[in-house]
Amino acid sequence: MITLDDVRAAALRLPRTEEHLIREYVKFKVGRIVYASVSPDETTMGFAFPREERDLLIASAPEKFHLPRTSDLRYNWVSLRMPAFTPKDLAPLVLDAWLMAVPKSVAVPYLESLQGEG
Repeated sequence: MITLDDVRAAALRLPRTEEHLIREYVKFKVGRIVYASVSPDETTMGFAFPREERDLLIASAPEKFHLPRTSDLRYNWVSLRMPAFTPKDLAPLVLDAWLMAVPKSVAVPYLESLQGEG
């Protein structure tokens, strides 16, 4: 099971990420764009995800993923059940969500630096 601390560790290592507490949700942002959000009870995490692929993701693992709250359906957003994930599962989801929020001028050098590590 992942925790807020696991989400924080995955998000805050990404360039330009800031953490904010907004209406009891812990949100991770680049500028004004939120790319991950943990619910107050730490059971659900919402994250940036292409809206047109959302239904396919949920259908592929309904025990792990679900639609965001109704007010967030208009956004590129999906939610996951935190108890269904490990920290290892989380890292690529957070990275992909971050890539949707950050300018390419930041994303490309960061991704290139990862290739140099591995």
